Amino acid sequence: MKLSDFSYHLPSQLIAQQALPDRAASRLLVVHNTANDSASCDDKLFSDLIELIQADDLLVFNNTRVIPARLYGKKSTGGKIEVLVERLLSEHLLLAHIKSSKSPKEGAILTLEDKINVEVVARQGALFELKVLNKSPLLELLEQYGHIPLPPYIERADTVDDRERYQTVFATKSGAVAAPTAGLHFTTELLAQLAQKGVQTAQVTLHVGAGTFQPVRVENLEEHTMHSEWVEVDATVCKAVADCKKRGGKVIAVGTTSVRSLESAAQDGELKPFSGDTRLFITPRYQFKVVDRMITNFHLSESTLLMLVSAFSGYKTIKHAYQHAITEEYRFFSYGDAMYLTLRGT
Repeated sequence: MKLSDFSYHLPSQLIAQQALPDRAASRLLVVHNTANDSASCDDKLFSDLIELIQADDLLVFNNTRVIPARLYGKKSTGGKIEVLVERLLSEHLLLAHIKSSKSPKEGAILTLEDKINVEVVARQGALFELKVLNKSPLLELLEQYGHIPLPPYIERADTVDDRERYQTVFATKSGAVAAPTAGLHFTTELLAQLAQKGVQTAQVTLHVGAGTFQPVRVENLEEHTMHSEWVEVDATVCKAVADCKKRGGKVIAVGTTSVRSLESAAQDGELKPFSGDTRLFITPRYQFKVVDRMITNFHLSESTLLMLVSAFSGYKTIKHAYQHAITEEYRFFSYGDAMYLTLRGT
């Protein structure tokens, strides 16, 4: 398939610019596969999820925590710059995207938020390796002075509210520069209701990078170089999945990041503990090895995430579901509504 096969038109007014006051009040589009690879859709609320998940099932969450990764500043020449952290390499070293009229050279000193001084150490393709010259740990400085890195399609500055709202209630491991957005709909109350029903849960970690928003620039998908993201799937997750399969339950991944984590750890056909970078690019030819169901938000036209969900539920199914969502004026993208998907052929 080609890049253009994953293009669709979205009216701009359907792009959610603000989070709803109540996380679980978002709408939930439940998509059922049909024999002819089309779909039937039920319009529900996210809080109705409690009816869809059974006691034998396993919910797998991504527990990454978004860091305030956007910083504004200037070069020693006075030129304005914007820095978006891609990855923390150590307590005082990071990889970042830099927006400026001219790219800074190695050895250049940048002042960020009038408080943080960094030196450009090296360049790695489109990214810059920066050394923090302050004594305080980098993560501490980001929490104090950084901005929440809202996606480019949210056309406003970040606010104090975004610090809490662009974060899942189960976020514990700092390192992401974008939220695992399907998880944003869960509340502590909904999690308690699921636990009371007997639903088991497990947590993986995938630190979402800014590369998730980078467009695919080639028509032939086989020529696309997938961005790298750090993943951890530990032995307790592997056991929870094995136990779920054994009792006849469904493994339900909360978000495409949980899907990529589990499938990355099962590339030899068996789910095993895994820690490291993944460049797994899931397109419609992919055969899923672990995940049976998926909860996900709506994804950008021509994005790798749209390709992933099309691989999961079927290209025609997703195309039909997205048209339904547009017709019914669902809210799209990070602060938007959600979908509940079934693996194609099951």
